[in-house]
Amino acid sequence: MQEQHAFPFFREIILFLILAGILIPTLQRLRINQVLGFLAVGAIAGPFGLGLHAAEFPWLAWLSFPTGPGVSMLAEIGVLFLMFMIGLELSAARLWAMRAWVFGGGTVQVLATAVLIGAAAMFLGLPFPAAAILGAVLSLSSTAVVMQLMSEQNRTGSRLGQAAFSILMLQDLAVVPILVMIGVLARGSGDGVATLALVTMAKAGGAIALIYLVGRRVIHPLFKAFARHRQPDVFMALILLSTFGIAGLSAAAGLSMALGALIAGLLLAETEFRHEVELMVEPFKGLLMGLFFMTVGMGMDTRQLAEAPLWLGAVVLGLVLVKALVVTLLLRAGRLPWPRALEGGLLLAQGGEFAFIVLGDAINAKLLDPGLGARVMLAVGLSMFITPLLARLGRSIGEHAERAAVETAAKHDEAALAAGQGQIVIAGFGRVGQQLAKLLTAQHIPFIAFENDAALVSKLHAQGIPVYYGNAARPELLRLVKAQDAPAIVLTMDNPASALQAVRGIRREFEHVPLFVRSRDERHARLLKRAGATVVVPETLEASLQLSAFVLEAMGLDERTVDDIVDYERDLFAEQLNDAGLREPGHRT
Repeated sequence: MQEQHAFPFFREIILFLILAGILIPTLQRLRINQVLGFLAVGAIAGPFGLGLHAAEFPWLAWLSFPTGPGVSMLAEIGVLFLMFMIGLELSAARLWAMRAWVFGGGTVQVLATAVLIGAAAMFLGLPFPAAAILGAVLSLSSTAVVMQLMSEQNRTGSRLGQAAFSILMLQDLAVVPILVMIGVLARGSGDGVATLALVTMAKAGGAIALIYLVGRRVIHPLFKAFARHRQPDVFMALILLSTFGIAGLSAAAGLSMALGALIAGLLLAETEFRHEVELMVEPFKGLLMGLFFMTVGMGMDTRQLAEAPLWLGAVVLGLVLVKALVVTLLLRAGRLPWPRALEGGLLLAQGGEFAFIVLGDAINAKLLDPGLGARVMLAVGLSMFITPLLARLGRSIGEHAERAAVETAAKHDEAALAAGQGQIVIAGFGRVGQQLAKLLTAQHIPFIAFENDAALVSKLHAQGIPVYYGNAARPELLRLVKAQDAPAIVLTMDNPASALQAVRGIRREFEHVPLFVRSRDERHARLLKRAGATVVVPETLEASLQLSAFVLEAMGLDERTVDDIVDYERDLFAEQLNDAGLREPGHRT
């Protein structure tokens, strides 16, 4: 008992880690959506599943999550990190770049859906506060489910993917005013409600702006100061400090901690450390998402399936139809073809994960009947379960209708790829990398660069140059920027050992991407060529050839003859390098 008191919720944490350790690899092997898997396990092991029988069979207490502070603590941590990762995906710059879809399309979708569902709820006899809450909360879709499905299909960069992501971004931002609305409605009704709502929203907006501005002055210098040490543990500590620190400031201002975590993600998304933060969080992303959705599943009272199956079926069907109709018409108005607009409508037709948070607050504020709230939560969960089926149906419709156009586009894409279009990846952004970037910019060729010098990155990033902090020798970082589709990867780093290690790692992961490498001397060049570099340029060779060219021209040889001599020496050295690469045991040819 003393150990239990010293380490509260120990049993809940151990049970979650066991379930996650078994569940994540199993779902990956079976190719089952992880979000739905965690929802199902949460429902089974939660207080409305096995937890109901824990009193009758005490041994079930070790396999279930009872209702209590342990579950609430897990849920709160899950919400914080979910919001942080959403903020990391957003960034103020990205919001502004897609402002037409985010603030235009997203706002129209939320308002139109909320009005339709709210009006239907009032028609069925619910009072205005309850109907308004249901309309608002059911207008939200599941960012996690939709984005995972889009990511699995590699479609986040498509027109439909960008439009869907923009609408989801606005929905995530809409959680804040919805929570404020619940607080206002809980204080009473009457003529003063509108004024109270405006005052509350103004206070919340001021607090958010203050936290954002202060955080912007602190977060970037903090990361810039400590990133130079290049210690992963320090970097992770800064990420956690930013998340929990800003969440605490948000709570102190009377706002939700989840909103503070979202702001922390937004702040880090605007810095040059964004990609490195994503890599640090990536190993924990599945676990943290699983933590949140397992706790969501724990809130689903599956007993309602037996008590009101027709009611639940009608609510799920009505929710899907209303949201699919609104989103389809909206996407069509945004000039997407009808088949793709319908696909987007079906993709966003489910309820969202934040419904569980908002409905819980509404029940606690006595604005919603607990029984009705439990049924609506279950309906939202069921709509999330059928989302993969709806997405598959929508995609099959879109692909069938646009098959001929897709084939034509594929041929065009192949020609474009053959022509060398794409984003070049530059590893190392010293004098050589900057000179290359200058030439690429002059020719309007896109590139992205990575550099380990945090001070240099901060200086150049502020000038609008697409250079980020990180070690591009890490294959996972290159996968993050889709290096497998790059026309070329260029290594300009001046450390011979690091360059050799980078070539081996890159060639192991990206076998067919052209790899251009700077070398220190001829011996280093041969090692790089044997490791798999496509083209190697030794500094000493180029310096000696340039010097020789000036000397020969000074001795009276014409420029064309000098160029031929220099080119012959380059070709001879290239042949020697190729021979060295072919002689290397186990080298890929």
